[in-house]
Amino acid sequence: MADILVAEVQDLRAGYGEIQVLWGIDLAVPAGEITALIGSNGAGKTTLMRALSGLIPAQCTRYRTDGVDLAGATAAQIIAQGIVHVPEGRRLFGAMSVEDNLLMGAYSRNIRRADLRRDLDRVYSTFPKLRERRGQAAATLSGGEQQMCAIGRGLMAAPRLLMIDELSLGLSPLLVEQLVAALRELNSQGMSILLVEQDVTVALELCHSAYVMDMGRIVRTGQGHQLLADPIIRDAYLGVPTD
Repeated sequence: MADILVAEVQDLRAGYGEIQVLWGIDLAVPAGEITALIGSNGAGKTTLMRALSGLIPAQCTRYRTDGVDLAGATAAQIIAQGIVHVPEGRRLFGAMSVEDNLLMGAYSRNIRRADLRRDLDRVYSTFPKLRERRGQAAATLSGGEQQMCAIGRGLMAAPRLLMIDELSLGLSPLLVEQLVAALRELNSQGMSILLVEQDVTVALELCHSAYVMDMGRIVRTGQGHQLLADPIIRDAYLGVPTD
């Protein structure tokens, strides 16, 4: 595991109103690695992503990135520190073109037009289909293309940590393979990724390390290949009974 952490949180608690969902989460995301969050529906994975991105209030003992304290920070402040959230359901602007959706990802960055074009070209190199569809309304894209656009919009924010909630939701196996290949390539270029993924096999084969959540708590952690071979994980999440 890498020595440098791109994000670290300790004793994180969060929920919705009087309903507490997360109970003392400790999470460390190594720089340059893919870290996965797995668990059953309702385990708190999406709530954790929302808390880390500042979309819901949270309390914690520690939340830091690159020496910067993010405890209590707003969503805008967290994005400014390079922690970018690709939400479940993609949340694109359906009436806007693909390219305009991508440009929205860079709205908070004060960069030159030439640098903006360079970053767009990088997204189009990662997802060639988006270049073909760049003038098309986002609502007319297929589900896989919408996910590509959502990830591309996140990339336009120049993330140090890209957090993706439910990569494969509703997509065909072929499209999932394409997205996994794109994430592998981004990671090979140094991108740190925190991934929530319902398909446990996809998540554990892709990641370096993973956290298992249950009822708002971290109940297990380890390297992806170790958890994939763990009889308890296989029984609980892969439908492979233990001997």
